[in-house]
Amino acid sequence: MSFRTIIEPFKIKEVEPLSVTTEEERVKYLREAHYNPFMLKSEHVLIDFLTDSGTSAMSSKQWAAMMDGDEAYAGSRSWLRMEAVIKDLTGYEYILPTHQGRAAERILYSHLGGKGKVFISNTHFDTTRANIEFSGAEAYDIPVEDAKHPMLDKPFKGNMDTKALEELIKKHGAENIGGVILTVTNNSGGGQPVSMANAIEVKKVCNKYKVNYFLDCCRIAENSYYIKHREAGFENKTYKQIAQEMFALADGGVMSLKKDGLVNMGGFLALKDKKLADECTNLLIITEGFATYGGLSGRSMEAIAVGLQEVFEPAYLEYRIRSTAYLGEKLYKMGVPLIYPIGGHAVYIDAAAFYPHIPVTEYPGQAMVCELYVKGGIRSVEIGSVMFGKYDSNGKLIPAPNELVRLAIPRRVYTQSHIEYVIEVFEKMFEGKDKVRGIKIVEEPEFLRHFTAKFERL
Repeated sequence: MSFRTIIEPFKIKEVEPLSVTTEEERVKYLREAHYNPFMLKSEHVLIDFLTDSGTSAMSSKQWAAMMDGDEAYAGSRSWLRMEAVIKDLTGYEYILPTHQGRAAERILYSHLGGKGKVFISNTHFDTTRANIEFSGAEAYDIPVEDAKHPMLDKPFKGNMDTKALEELIKKHGAENIGGVILTVTNNSGGGQPVSMANAIEVKKVCNKYKVNYFLDCCRIAENSYYIKHREAGFENKTYKQIAQEMFALADGGVMSLKKDGLVNMGGFLALKDKKLADECTNLLIITEGFATYGGLSGRSMEAIAVGLQEVFEPAYLEYRIRSTAYLGEKLYKMGVPLIYPIGGHAVYIDAAAFYPHIPVTEYPGQAMVCELYVKGGIRSVEIGSVMFGKYDSNGKLIPAPNELVRLAIPRRVYTQSHIEYVIEVFEKMFEGKDKVRGIKIVEEPEFLRHFTAKFERL
């Protein structure tokens, strides 16, 4: 029997006080942070939806496992435990531990990339694209047509356009394809899931042209939930079995364990091919650490070994997906324009539709994250033309496909009452929204500008 009330499948044994600030104080803090939420101090944030990466609350079993951490430099028992869990999940022979996902991306994509190389994805996320482009390679996004329509209610809007994939491979030449990357779930595409059927089709194209096929699998447990409940033929399989089936299709995977690993730090690169693994291991040892710790402590590896098993528990995944959907559905009924259906780890607001008077050149998404903080102390992140916009040869902005604001919900951190508060803040967002001004960039780096750029209100 299903109940209307969503209960957290855990008890709270420890609490961390939240800082409650006034609106006047938040105006001051935001100005001091140059209107960039990444520069806010966490003590000045009430509800932190900046990211779901590394912000999870660990379980009592994870904390207990950390006490058994073996901090030996080489071949520690903690490494052997983590390696065994990852091998069982992925089916891959070669596991390279890293301190987080982007380190694994840098190792793999810098090795396979370089000038003249091309990488293709359903949608690259920010660090993935940055690591690829930093190597001199090009990154192409080819989401399916459904993904381009925010309010269209389709089950697998995270899928890759396999027709476009084949066309790009033909255009650039298979020998120039550094890799095809299927991101599950599709973070920049609104946290939308990828179907197993699509993963199989991508595999067929990659096999046909003999190009590398990788999973960006940091939310593969959440993606498995959607496959079980939305795709025919998977009703009787466990979430872990579904994930294993998807891993079996690819040549390797990059995972930030700070998401579905349920830990605060960690990542891995897992590969089938020994030659590629050996080449990447050389880079791992040079830049991260020895091959059996890769920048991770023994206690962190213990927590990862437990977290990668807990994340596939049915009660956890049911709570995780339903609680995120609860927030999105409430906002949807309120009239907040967003990407629909609701993704697994976040709610994505269509800032351009919410602020139709703010042109994309004035970054409506950045304007919204500022308003959310001022009105309710909520920290969120823009996923639009600040994060993904580029400039043409004349310095004119080439906008991103969408102007979104992501409310990324940390795992096992906030209760339903916190979510109800967020809903109330959005009610206040409608007050005077036509008078909200746009934003301009006054200082920015060459790569990943959203992290450190400075802004001013127009």
